[in-house]
Amino acid sequence: VQLVESGGGLVQAGGSLRLSCAASGRTSSSTIMGWFRQIPGKEREFVGRISWSGGSTFYAAFVKGRFTISRDNRRNTAYLQMNDLKTEDTAVYYCAASSRAWVLDQIRLYEYWGQGTQVTVSR
Repeated sequence: VQLVESGGGLVQAGGSLRLSCAASGRTSSSTIMGWFRQIPGKEREFVGRISWSGGSTFYAAFVKGRFTISRDNRRNTAYLQMNDLKTEDTAVYYCAASSRAWVLDQIRLYEYWGQGTQVTVSR
């Protein structure tokens, strides 16, 4: 499975961005689509994930209702809608896929990763 993120950029605090993650290849292995982020000098952290059907989502506590994950299986694409962005959301955002339907935030269980897209939130 190949994953390609897009939609990153520069936005002012309080603004919104929508990231996309296009999957290709053996997309049947992308049962769970997850989003992670990494701030320079820090470990990569879990943002949220969505099930194949889209009926089950799970988010990190810091999201606090600001972010929403969705997916369109006809387009093999997952999305991360980010609202009310804060400067501390500045990071490289990665999408990832796992073939394990039960996986939540266990980073090591995501087998496939995109290259990342930079999100910068300014004051």
